[in-house]
Amino acid sequence: MARTHAHTHGKSHSVRPTSKNAPTWTIDGQEIVKKIVEFGKDGMPASEIGLRLRDEFAVPLVKPIIGMTISQILEENDIKRSMPEDLERLVRKALGLQKHLGVHNSDKRNVRSLELIESKIHRLSRYYKREGMISKDWKYKSVIAKLE
Repeated sequence: MARTHAHTHGKSHSVRPTSKNAPTWTIDGQEIVKKIVEFGKDGMPASEIGLRLRDEFAVPLVKPIIGMTISQILEENDIKRSMPEDLERLVRKALGLQKHLGVHNSDKRNVRSLELIESKIHRLSRYYKREGMISKDWKYKSVIAKLE
């Protein structure tokens, strides 16, 4: 799949496990669910929970073992974030660039980068509004983002 604002295809830099079957060396499903709920209550997003499970507990993929994804387990246990993770990361990235441009206002390359990031935010927010994952009246404005 091509990148949004570049004419390259890019690589994800991570390789998924080759087998979709549950490995024999991992901890049992109930223990994995407990860890996911514990990490979720600590405020970790789903991607970080997956990384912790992979690195610390040798769980390559959660779905083949339990039958549900990490996000589904978090929703089932009423642990929900106010904003989807990818949108939240883009907003934080835009905030960091706005702070940088407040000090270095002649940095033309990062002005363009901020425009591209904000374009991604608007496109993603339209999708999440349509899917009902964020409220219909949610709106990204760079001035409001500085205050939040």
